Amino acid sequence: MQVHFHGAAGEVTGSLHEVHAAGRRILLDCGMIQGSPEAERRNFDPFGFEPTALDALVISHAHIDHIGRVPLLVRRGFRGPIYAQAATAELMRIMLLDAASISESEAERSNRRRGDGEPEALPLYTRDDVEASLRQVRPLAYDARETILPGVDIAFREAGHILGSSAVELWAEGRKLVFSGDIGPKGTPILRDPAPIDAADLVLMESTYGDRLHKDRAETILELGRVLDAAWNDGGNVLIPAFAVGRSQELLYWFAKYWDEWQLARWRIFLDSPMAAKVVGVYDRHTALFDEDALRVWQERPNPFRLPNLQFSETAEQSMAINRIERGAIVIAGSGMANAGRILHHFKHNLGKPQTRVVFVGYQAEGTVGRRLVDGAQWVRIHGRDVRALAQRHTIGGLSAHTDQRGLIEWYGNIAGHPPLALVHGEDKAREALAGEIGERYGVEVALARPGMTLQV
Repeated sequence: MQVHFHGAAGEVTGSLHEVHAAGRRILLDCGMIQGSPEAERRNFDPFGFEPTALDALVISHAHIDHIGRVPLLVRRGFRGPIYAQAATAELMRIMLLDAASISESEAERSNRRRGDGEPEALPLYTRDDVEASLRQVRPLAYDARETILPGVDIAFREAGHILGSSAVELWAEGRKLVFSGDIGPKGTPILRDPAPIDAADLVLMESTYGDRLHKDRAETILELGRVLDAAWNDGGNVLIPAFAVGRSQELLYWFAKYWDEWQLARWRIFLDSPMAAKVVGVYDRHTALFDEDALRVWQERPNPFRLPNLQFSETAEQSMAINRIERGAIVIAGSGMANAGRILHHFKHNLGKPQTRVVFVGYQAEGTVGRRLVDGAQWVRIHGRDVRALAQRHTIGGLSAHTDQRGLIEWYGNIAGHPPLALVHGEDKAREALAGEIGERYGVEVALARPGMTLQV
């Protein structure tokens, strides 16, 4: 068995790992590269392998940096089955149709500004491409070992990152490969904790936060409450860039749980994302995947998805109307890294106001508007115009959907025999720190995956 690394090997996004086993070729994830415009243009590049030669695609979870190039893969000739956990399979439709819509809109906007002699801008893929790719999806349950190709078995294990997120176990040729996908912290609201992996011959593990420890969750929740209280006293609005899957639902969970303590009845709360509103429906259909605490909140508090002052903004007109509110609005909008979507329109109207609070609750990739704001930029470029950033900013690290260095070490440490390890899905600073800690603790040599690298299992 061989593993060939193509993406998320030295960076966080663009998950793309190819496995050769039992005479077959299996792709693990097919994610979009996210970040700067220069980085995102690489999504149009060739994959580094021939899509028609692949036999199957296995998806770890439904975030765009893990599924965002699936329709492109199919358009370029892949015709095999696409395996995903059942909730992930539902979320893929929502996420990919939204990504196609954004890509089509951006191409249309570029073509309107196109000068004489400039080439026509094309979307990465279309909604028709998405529909074609979804016909190849095969949903599977957690914890069921399935034969997907002659001589190749897989199983999905709970990863605790978002609904349906999975670590992938793959057996072939008498060997076992484990791909962590993205691993969530223990105690993440709504979701069950990551399932332990008993054994492996090679582990591919994410390393997004391999160089840091998250704030204590209880301290984090207190901080979020203080930010909301200060924002109310300042007379401004609160803007929260959040991924449509995961962070948006978790925020509503905390709003329900601390409804009285945070005096949330005084606010107007907007989930300004048609995609996030659809995702709520998927959560409603998969409550069997919830942990016990979440089921208790659903029974004892206002339903997080039906708070009395929660408004779902479906249309562009509803979204634009929010910007006429001068104070008292909490706006949760995509995208989570503020590199596209409706949050940018809210930034244009609110970043210049010192009473505005911007709350970051997830990873901000290099080159994104979100990362520049986190790093203290006084000006950011949005839709071709420079916007002054006077708003107060808060990074609530304890709400991350990724576990931290301690959690990654613990997850790997529970695997019997401490097998060979390759770190993916992390910037070098984070990977080097994590590799050093694991190497010192377990005496194992840790590989830092690079595009073009091959490992033998």
